[in-house]
Amino acid sequence: MHKKFLILLLLSVHALVAQAVSGDAMTLKQDTELASTVLKRTSAPKLRSSIALIYDEQSQRPLYTKNAETVAPIASISKLMTAMVVLDAQLPLDEEISISKLDMDTLKGTRSRMNPGITLSRGELLKLALMASENRAAAALARTYPGGTEAAVAKMNAKARELGMKDTHFLDPTGLNSGNVSTAQDLVKMVQAARGYAAIHEATTSSSHLVERAGHRPLRFNNTNPLVKSASWDIGVSKTGYISEAGRCLVMQVNINQRPMVIVLLDSWGKRTRVGDANRVKKWIEGSLTTRVRRS
Repeated sequence: MHKKFLILLLLSVHALVAQAVSGDAMTLKQDTELASTVLKRTSAPKLRSSIALIYDEQSQRPLYTKNAETVAPIASISKLMTAMVVLDAQLPLDEEISISKLDMDTLKGTRSRMNPGITLSRGELLKLALMASENRAAAALARTYPGGTEAAVAKMNAKARELGMKDTHFLDPTGLNSGNVSTAQDLVKMVQAARGYAAIHEATTSSSHLVERAGHRPLRFNNTNPLVKSASWDIGVSKTGYISEAGRCLVMQVNINQRPMVIVLLDSWGKRTRVGDANRVKKWIEGSLTTRVRRS
């Protein structure tokens, strides 16, 4: 009886293992089929961004590339890396930090409502740097990093190397310096890493933030990516960027029909081009998924 039971047990285990392997193989096959369906579609999106990459996280392969290996300025997309190194340092997010004249932009002369002397928590500065792309907030975060701005930028470059971003280099924490460069391929890795931070997810997908100030009217800051307000988009991470050398940029980690994707759009010169391209990508992917379901 004991021997018979052991044999039956071994047969059951073998069946379960075979079923699991078969399930994994089926999932892999489905992932490959979807990616192939998207890649074979003749109506590929006509994107106006000079550099673009659509990466399917499930099949771990690009569905669309356009100059994805080109090294180019990335503007405020840099702030995702600034945020990651600040969070990695585990600095207290409730610590109050005052904006200094040292945080003002002397390179591009950009303006800000965050005047020197205004005091916010590190957590609020993090949110404003990511959501509203506030340059003074990002500068203050780096200035108050252990060792100062130079140490923060060095850590940003070190983390880029850790993530395998071989064509990426940072010179400043804001992205105002055109020497902050990367490729669409590298930025996929950075966006995926940023998605692992709850604080970055929360900040980049918030539509707005109200800064309360004693004795003054509150300041409302809005997300620079209007897509976060759209119910049709399921966004995990979002960041925009702009300087004249980089054009208008947008990176996002999204779920389209519950399928995780990373979208990288760089060097979009029209004010609405990056958002228009993102919507064209979404429509293309959704159309591909619908086509595949109908064929099934």
